[in-house]
Amino acid sequence: MWYCVFQVRDNATLVLSRVLYTHRQFYQNQDSHEEKNALLEDDKVFHLVRPADELDEVKSKRGSLKAKATTKAIAEIYLTRLLSVKGTLQQFVDDFFRSVLCSGAVVPPAVKYFFDFLDEQALKHDNVEEETVHIWKTNSLPMRFWVNILKNPHFIFDVHVTEVVDASLSVIAQTFMDACTKTEHKLSRESPSNKLLYAKEISTYKKMVDDYYKGIKQMVPVSDQDMNTHLAEVSREHTDTLNTQAALHQLYQYASKYYDGIIQSLDEDPAAQSKQLTLRLQQIAAALENKVTDL
Repeated sequence: MWYCVFQVRDNATLVLSRVLYTHRQFYQNQDSHEEKNALLEDDKVFHLVRPADELDEVKSKRGSLKAKATTKAIAEIYLTRLLSVKGTLQQFVDDFFRSVLCSGAVVPPAVKYFFDFLDEQALKHDNVEEETVHIWKTNSLPMRFWVNILKNPHFIFDVHVTEVVDASLSVIAQTFMDACTKTEHKLSRESPSNKLLYAKEISTYKKMVDDYYKGIKQMVPVSDQDMNTHLAEVSREHTDTLNTQAALHQLYQYASKYYDGIIQSLDEDPAAQSKQLTLRLQQIAAALENKVTDL
């Protein structure tokens, strides 16, 4: 079989020659190879979005009633195609939601600790609705972390993200964001295709988010001592891989932006007073920026 396809005889010797490529050369050659060896001429790739060139063509035809009717008909045809592809990808999308929104698995102590902190803040302030706490938690983890990873997989994987893959991932990311909100979106035939694609699954995904938050709330609390021990362990594990100076600089930039408010909060907090955190922050500010302090 190998001989018939590749004309490689049994016991043949294969010699590999290493050729250095830059990332740009690799992707240029890859695109060129794909263009020359396309199975179909003028083929269009369908994932969870329509091809960009045809979207532009449809937009240019908008205007008359006849053109709008044609555009609507074309949109319905494309939605059928997109739903077909979505069915192929459905298992992978469901697996992602289950793996991310599973409180039964090992939840990082930092997540439990921070979510409990948000619950405590809600109790300290009057008239904080449950929906508001839900928004706090959503903005702190799903929106800030998971949506960012969904839209930018190259942040953690060594992959080349094409335009069509990027657009498709944006559809999944939008679905994830919709699942994390309490707002009920009313859909119609005029709604965008990225909303219609997962209209049937969105209620299930919303329940998964609610169950995830409830599951974390019912977990055993993480004490300050346990949290400090965990952070020290993580720090030791990544001592040689992380630039602590850069991380400290980013933290200080954030603290500098809200300097007055942080100083006031530290002055009012008994635990911060016992550790003289106000004085320590003022010393850092004086050393880095010559800030006028009470020193």
